[in-house]
Amino acid sequence: MRKIIYPGTFDPIHNGHIDIATRAAKLFDELEFVVAVNAEKTPLFSIQKRLSLIQESIKHLNNVKVSEFKGLVVDHADKIDANAIIRGLRHVSDFEFEFQMAMMNFHLNDKITSLFMMPDEKFIHLNSTVVKDVSKNGGDVSAFVPDCVEKALFIKYSS
Repeated sequence: MRKIIYPGTFDPIHNGHIDIATRAAKLFDELEFVVAVNAEKTPLFSIQKRLSLIQESIKHLNNVKVSEFKGLVVDHADKIDANAIIRGLRHVSDFEFEFQMAMMNFHLNDKITSLFMMPDEKFIHLNSTVVKDVSKNGGDVSAFVPDCVEKALFIKYSS
């Protein structure tokens, strides 16, 4: 079975993430979003909320799952028998960091392959920080996130 994981904080998930996941899921038997638990970060949404937003956002994809992890992503990939890690690249500037991570992951476990994929050009400018900033300031994010995420952002910033 060919299994790929898509690690990240996904705070929140946006259409660029979903675009990459949708296309990668066609290449593998199973894709698993793995949400990072990082005590050094202060996410807007709890881990449980991020998991549920992803689950709601990808319910149309039959071979996609959602889980969480702590620690090294290659250890998690090995634990769940994943063959590969998918990472999104939006700009050339993303490549240097992602390349360094891929090389370290390869050093730690050479059985796990790192793949890079670019989102559709209409999502190239998206990142979770920009989505949160636009929403926080009353902007319309409906073209950039699933409905459930738009509602969750509205609720979060209305309180």
